[in-house]
Amino acid sequence: MHRKSPQHARGFTLIELMIVVAVVGILSAIAYPSYTEYVRRGHRAEARAGLLQAAQWLERAATATGTYPALASFPDALTKVPNNRYDIDYAPTGTPVASFTLTATPKGAQTGDKCGNYTLSNTGLRGANGVTTGTIVTDCWGK
Repeated sequence: MHRKSPQHARGFTLIELMIVVAVVGILSAIAYPSYTEYVRRGHRAEARAGLLQAAQWLERAATATGTYPALASFPDALTKVPNNRYDIDYAPTGTPVASFTLTATPKGAQTGDKCGNYTLSNTGLRGANGVTTGTIVTDCWGK
């Protein structure tokens, strides 16, 4: 008589499945924070570009008229960043306006970002998170 050899079960064992789930979990725990920081860094770059664009507009206006424009003359288009993660505020100083400070304030999902508010003055002084010197400024404006 011929005896049939037992067929081997095909598929995954529970342990193999648990190992795969653990590996995927570990990779996700490492990759997700890196991805979110990468996205935030892109939003910060748009905020810096918005500040520089607004400062350029103000400098052109000052060249044409001799003074920086009043708050009411600041265009609404320059108060928003294209990704809508930052609002830009214009703070003119003096009468006639002789200086200004622009501030990009994070909103929505960008709130709580490590760089906080970005600032830019008419002298070119850059700031981040409430300070104008230090490694946070170089890190936030440099990347």
